[in-house]
Amino acid sequence: MELCIASGSSQVLTLNNCLIKNSLFTPLKNSNSHFGRNQSSFNSLKLSPSFSLQIHLHHQQPPLHRHTWRVSASSASSSTALGLDKDRLPADISVTETEEPNSRVRLSVEVPEAVCEDCYKRVINEFTKQAKIPGFRPGKAVPESILLSYVGKQNVQKATVESILKRTLPHAMSSVTGRALRDSVRIATKFSEMEKNYSSHNSLSYDVIVDVAPEVKWIPEDGYKNLKIVVEIDNDIDAQSASEQELKRRHKSLGSLKIVTDRVLQIGDVAVLDISATTIAEDESNVQKIPDAESKGFHFDTEDGDKVLTGFLNSVIGIQRGETKSFPLTFPESWKQEHLRGVHAQFTVECKELFYRDLPELNDSLADKLLPGCTTLEQVKETLLQKCHEVEQTAREQATDNAILDQLRKMVEIDIPQSLFENKVGSFMEPNFCKYRRI
Repeated sequence: MELCIASGSSQVLTLNNCLIKNSLFTPLKNSNSHFGRNQSSFNSLKLSPSFSLQIHLHHQQPPLHRHTWRVSASSASSSTALGLDKDRLPADISVTETEEPNSRVRLSVEVPEAVCEDCYKRVINEFTKQAKIPGFRPGKAVPESILLSYVGKQNVQKATVESILKRTLPHAMSSVTGRALRDSVRIATKFSEMEKNYSSHNSLSYDVIVDVAPEVKWIPEDGYKNLKIVVEIDNDIDAQSASEQELKRRHKSLGSLKIVTDRVLQIGDVAVLDISATTIAEDESNVQKIPDAESKGFHFDTEDGDKVLTGFLNSVIGIQRGETKSFPLTFPESWKQEHLRGVHAQFTVECKELFYRDLPELNDSLADKLLPGCTTLEQVKETLLQKCHEVEQTAREQATDNAILDQLRKMVEIDIPQSLFENKVGSFMEPNFCKYRRI
């Protein structure tokens, strides 16, 4: 990277391809799974702390792609998708993977009768061990019909469906291992539908939806390799200027205000003003008040005159206590309040009070008051300058980061998963295509 910085000028950055990586999201590693009787639910994806890009999303619906495969029943490796170990199955399950918009994958799982029957037997055995049925010693064999009558056929059926989900879901997730986003897995099929399907066919099918790490698309492709970025540096962050202003502010805080009785407002004075403004229009019936420009008892420090509306200071200089002045000004296009930008206004200012500052002499005797712990004025200046240098460096780094991110935002297309927009309390934001702003 080539970096040139100068206060009040631009900073030019050149990025090579080694600076840009596609690892914007944290892939799924380990998370806990739990199955509810109505429908399994999972929390939303959390952004990687390194993801701070302002991305403009384009409304596009990628084509759906389907791929079907059979998951081997003998597979016994661990599943990173749900943090569960794969249990050996008596038969293969069939999984159809369908790509959907917003970096989402739908897995349609078909569980054969052999797997369902094996899960049913396990559930029966577990109920037999735990159920305390009159006339049978705990743990001893109980006729299935009697067990079903005592426990309830529906309860056994629910437990069997849950067992099937628990055993087959890790196998079904094999294809998205390493791609699935943390806490984004959710079962789309209602539990009641799975119960009905199982009771009718003695087999089970269900759909799983999971968000996967999105693909970052560069516009143009590889355009970032020789990217040049202009960084605007504000003069206000210059350490030398800022330290001088801070020393002046601290010195002013040690002084006192005294009433001016025999002259007009001068630079260095403080005036208490009542301010009002109206729009300027040829037809007086169209003249309107500007509430946002009104202020009563406004303490106007003439040394800070450049921080208010341009031309205001020059218009009020020379005003006397009790005098009223009226003058036109135009709000600049860079004004903070958008509805006032470019508005031509007629200001009316009444000077209620006029003060001058009585300041103590700036010397070593004020050092400890200006900055506790300092013994000389020079030490105060050096300490303030050092602190302002630190602030300046931070501001430059922030301005550089913002400029890089703003430029990358214009060059990146990314299909954001919907779970990204879920807030901390679990509610989802509406449509997925919007600007995701840096916080």
